Amino acid sequence: MSENEEYKPLPEYLSIGPSDIHGAGIFTTEDIPKGIDIGISHIYDPNFQHDWIRTPLGGFINHSETPNCELIDDEDSDYKRIRTTCKIVQNKELTLKYSLYPICNYLKKK
Repeated sequence: MSENEEYKPLPEYLSIGPSDIHGAGIFTTEDIPKGIDIGISHIYDPNFQHDWIRTPLGGFINHSETPNCELIDDEDSDYKRIRTTCKIVQNKELTLKYSLYPICNYLKKK
């Protein structure tokens, strides 16, 4: 993220709502095209438990075996971002394929 880029917990076209998958989830308020970087999901901090702080985007996106988003893992960055892998229509839940235990091994900073 550049110095001039303003951090927003969620883009204006997303909201948090009740999920049929688990508790609450991230939903679209409008159609989102494939390949859109929707924002930061994790911030690296070696002083934090498990080295990563989840943002609202990372904390509320639910798991799916057939996800419509993917984790962008730039090894030169202290951020993890999420990108859409297909067009997601309005009012659909965003999902990501991930594993929680052991705690997000795929997020380990290299």
